[in-house]
Amino acid sequence: MDLPKHILVIRLSAMGDVAMLVPVLQVLKANYPEVKITILSRKFLKPIFDFSLTGIELNFHEVDTNYKHKGARGIFKLSKELKKLNIDAIADTHNVLRSKMLLKFLNNIQSASIDKGRKEKKALVNHKNFVQLKTTHERYADVFRSFGFKIDLSKHTFYKKPELPNLPFINSIAETGKKWIGIAPFAQYDGKMYPLELMEKVIAELKKTKQIFLFGGGKKEVALLNKIASKYPTVISVAGKLSLLEELQLIAHLDTMIAMDSGNAHFAAMLDVKTLSIWGVTHPFAGFAPFKQQDNCILPDLDKYPKIPCSIYGNKVCNGYEKVMYSILPERIVNLV
Repeated sequence: MDLPKHILVIRLSAMGDVAMLVPVLQVLKANYPEVKITILSRKFLKPIFDFSLTGIELNFHEVDTNYKHKGARGIFKLSKELKKLNIDAIADTHNVLRSKMLLKFLNNIQSASIDKGRKEKKALVNHKNFVQLKTTHERYADVFRSFGFKIDLSKHTFYKKPELPNLPFINSIAETGKKWIGIAPFAQYDGKMYPLELMEKVIAELKKTKQIFLFGGGKKEVALLNKIASKYPTVISVAGKLSLLEELQLIAHLDTMIAMDSGNAHFAAMLDVKTLSIWGVTHPFAGFAPFKQQDNCILPDLDKYPKIPCSIYGNKVCNGYEKVMYSILPERIVNLV
């Protein structure tokens, strides 16, 4: 069977999961530069695939599930748009209701969908089989392997660093010689978030010798990070001040990123930045550790909290496990940095 010449890659959300696609696509394009790739995702996620960050030429097709492509009619309309692109294979790396519906409308095109390993993950949460599961990166790679592509993620190489965004506050500190540390203290669920009062202790110690950048989004997060930054002259909050592309360009120049089990950890990892990821009620065994950063995962006291992971995504917290993050001392994080 001939290899596909034009692949549609479906991944509609979330930011971290989309970012995990990048190293897989980099290996695919390095081995098969003639293959055309079109990403199907949400408009605001397009900067993740920018050539300045990835080094690979990609096409991007926007999906608007709120209006234009909402519901079955919208997905049918989307399928008509995609038929015009002369796609000969579809890699569904999301495998949700919308993508399944789209595959049905495009049933004349060969397709493959990600195996999310739901049974294994359920066994992991129930502690029936507490082992390292296949990583999400490998699960993505399996989708492309099913078409006949040979992908060895151990042979992945990172692209060169992008240019720094031309911003006044960056230009003013670029020559200080201090190491740049990024800190992204928020996560989608409270069970995955290191307590802000403890993270401020980390910031207070690191700011003595490092240049600190704080990352976050949303009005509440922006306000909290601005409040912290106002206390220390060597701490800059970029929350709400940069575009996503500018944020990624800045992250690429960090010496270390400190993040939760969240999107910012995957942004840093895809850009070849040392990433300390802090885990609460989730566990890297589920396969969501940042790319090539498995050894830099900081876990709570598992002897004290043996039921971790309480859930795969952090949306469920075991009874009595609300304060697992407090078993990770700020000094431990500082020493690792």
